[in-house]
Amino acid sequence: MYNSHIQKFITCILILWLITTCFGMSANRINVTASKTDTVPGFVKGTFTDDYGVRYTINDSLWFQQPDIRYHVIRWNFTEQYVIARNGNGNPTDQGLYTRIDYMPLQGIAPYHWGFCLTEYKAPSDSMAEAHAAADRKNPKKGCNGFPFSRMKKAD
Repeated sequence: MYNSHIQKFITCILILWLITTCFGMSANRINVTASKTDTVPGFVKGTFTDDYGVRYTINDSLWFQQPDIRYHVIRWNFTEQYVIARNGNGNPTDQGLYTRIDYMPLQGIAPYHWGFCLTEYKAPSDSMAEAHAAADRKNPKKGCNGFPFSRMKKAD
């Protein structure tokens, strides 16, 4: 009788472990898949030059600031217009840390059509980068940590 209770207990523990493991893995896979299937907003996707002459190539998974700075996109927040990314291991500074990039469309200042701000660029985690206060889009001339948003135009 004692052995049958132990066997039932061990069986229940194994079943609970299997259920927890299977559902836990599925949830993680769903979150990762959702992040990777998000796409970059149309006006931000492509190759651009900022108002300082720096060239960028941006797609759904990489924000590349030439010649050697890479931000590997973790997720796009379309509603609040920011992206969370992991700094590339080969970047000149802040390798492996996390960045929040706020962006916004611009009107009436052609040839520039949108701007961005490196709101946070050396957070120890993606959640800390995301929790950083948003850039001040109402004041794009000083709303990026006291500096102007970088203005972007399509590259020639």
